[in-house]
Amino acid sequence: MHSFLSRRHFLADTGTGLGGIALWHLLSSETAIAGDAATPIRPDINPANPNAARPPHFAPRAKNVLMIFCSGAVSQVDTFDYKPELIRRHGEPLPGAEGLITFQGEQGALTKSPWKFRPYGQSGKMVSDLVPHLGALADDMCFIHSLTGKTNTHGPGENFMATGFTLDAFPSVGSWTTYALGSENDSLPAYVAIPDPRGAPQSAGNFWGSGFLPAAFQGTDFNAAQPLRNLSRPATFTPENDRATREFLTRLNRHHLERYPGDSELAARISSYELAARMQVSVPEVTDLSQEPEHILRLYGADAAGNAVADLKAAYARNCILARRLVEKGVRFVQLFNGAYQTGGEGVSNWDGHKVLEEQYIKHGEVMDQPTAALLADLKQRGLLKETLVVWCTEFGRMPTFQKGASGRDHNPNGFTAWLAGAGVKSGFSYGATDEFGYKAVDRVATVHDFHATILEILGLDHRRLSFYHNGIERRLTDVHGEVLREVLT
Repeated sequence: MHSFLSRRHFLADTGTGLGGIALWHLLSSETAIAGDAATPIRPDINPANPNAARPPHFAPRAKNVLMIFCSGAVSQVDTFDYKPELIRRHGEPLPGAEGLITFQGEQGALTKSPWKFRPYGQSGKMVSDLVPHLGALADDMCFIHSLTGKTNTHGPGENFMATGFTLDAFPSVGSWTTYALGSENDSLPAYVAIPDPRGAPQSAGNFWGSGFLPAAFQGTDFNAAQPLRNLSRPATFTPENDRATREFLTRLNRHHLERYPGDSELAARISSYELAARMQVSVPEVTDLSQEPEHILRLYGADAAGNAVADLKAAYARNCILARRLVEKGVRFVQLFNGAYQTGGEGVSNWDGHKVLEEQYIKHGEVMDQPTAALLADLKQRGLLKETLVVWCTEFGRMPTFQKGASGRDHNPNGFTAWLAGAGVKSGFSYGATDEFGYKAVDRVATVHDFHATILEILGLDHRRLSFYHNGIERRLTDVHGEVLREVLT
């Protein structure tokens, strides 16, 4: 008789098998519990109305987002990250960094900020004289001083802050938001990007692109000076002819859709044309800043004039007013840009201050500070901050040293600052810290994935579960990373 047929072996194998069944049952129960927490949630989207409002995963703290992005990598040690030791050790080598080579080359000595820092508000937050208007609102802000990035190159850095990936063609955070939640306004795009008066950022369409998400969720880009393209009726068309043509096309489309009810692409195309028709009325109305009173124009600095910097400040200020008007209208995600891709030389069009930082930042600070602060203050006094999350960010930070042979700072993804304000976040609060010089994040180190996870959390979205199935992968904004920064939440 073979051993495996003996009674002894049969009983022994049976006992082992029963134990295996019990173990399998226990493990599968635990897996099921863990799986429930990570089960993908894909929103139920009607192709005939892809931007219809959809419920969040749980009770949200905010309903919409205004993201202000400063292109070129703003220096944290010259704006919001006060480092007394950097002042005391001015002119000395950066300890432990002998021969350090960064993006553009070798580093020189530690260099204090050309601007003094002073305390603001009840929080006593130290903010640079470069941005005094924003400093005056420090009690309304929640600073994150320990952000870290994956790259020290502008294009990939912008991609990373916009999409959670350094490569092109991934969906932006605004697209993920509108994919999940849609919009409460059916006459304006759910997602609007407002390029700087000087032009688009280096990553341009990647910033407001939908990547592999349906095209309905990409951002629509226009600003106060450049109206939405191809929106106006041709001069040869009368309003009556235009309306009659649209009504005729609507009847044809509806008839075709009735014949092919399962054609989601046709339904989506009809929806986009119908939104475009409504935008012919709504967009000119929301971009008509002549309705704004003089005191609001003065508050934002939109009345500035007399030189190139003042003219640029006024143009950016008008973009800030447009951003507020879009938030008022219920646009789900508004992205406002300060700074553009390099035109006119390095650091001229954005915050990329490698060679003559003080000379360039004086201009950039003048353009950005008052209008941005006025935008935050205006949202607050209108009660809009109660449901709006304001995000201020940049692609990475800058070194506490000056570059060898130059008067500017090189790229630094090892520790930089962003701030949040409005619904869902603590005010007058600082999270995390860089080292004594502002070089590396050392306390409660946060990644961009954590930053994105926190934004989604405030909107009532679970970043681990909001997903889109693409190329055999369950994709999400935070990839397989990200932890919500719960200390910053109210």
